[in-house]
Amino acid sequence: MAYQLANLERDGKVAILTLNRPEKRNALNTALRDEIRAALEELEADDAISIAVITGAGPVFCAGFDTSEFATVSPAEVFAGESSRRYHHRLQHFDKPLVAAVNGPAMGGGFDIATLCDIRIAAEGAAFGHPEIKFGAPTLFGPLAAIIGGGIARDLCLSGRRVEAQEAWRIGLVSKVVPTEHLLDEAKTVARTIAEAPAATLRSVKTNILEATPWKFGE
Repeated sequence: MAYQLANLERDGKVAILTLNRPEKRNALNTALRDEIRAALEELEADDAISIAVITGAGPVFCAGFDTSEFATVSPAEVFAGESSRRYHHRLQHFDKPLVAAVNGPAMGGGFDIATLCDIRIAAEGAAFGHPEIKFGAPTLFGPLAAIIGGGIARDLCLSGRRVEAQEAWRIGLVSKVVPTEHLLDEAKTVARTIAEAPAATLRSVKTNILEATPWKFGE
């Protein structure tokens, strides 16, 4: 499939999915959400791929949902809509490991992407936050709490405050913080190490992870 707002590359057993709306800070409009979902479905069906890396083009990982879509409906309605629901469900239930290479700010829905990945590696300029709570969009508490614990997750989901890369590492949100110029190479190295295991075994482990997850989108 040809993608307009995302780039999909393959490097051996590793796929790299790049959000490619840098002029819009990789904001998640309906078209990009649909392309992400389609790309993940394509990778699930590709037996040559064992793992995927998600990153963003330009200096921002993802600024969140595209606020231009809020012109006719509320943020809560966009978040609860069919495009959003199917996108979140596919992202969470992707049956191969996902690595987030967070190249810059990951805000709102961008924070959600990173949270729904299995591993997060951050560039020094990365940051995380849920500012969307200030204008009426709900935040995803469950998967974040599973990573950093309920107390800190409540703080971030309710306050919307910004977490810089080093704090993200201290609280266990990201595994590593690396210079921006080394981020993608580091993410690929991590992905290749994981891909040394048989693909069927990785899928089995990912299934176990999903089954053990107490919170699932849409439930």
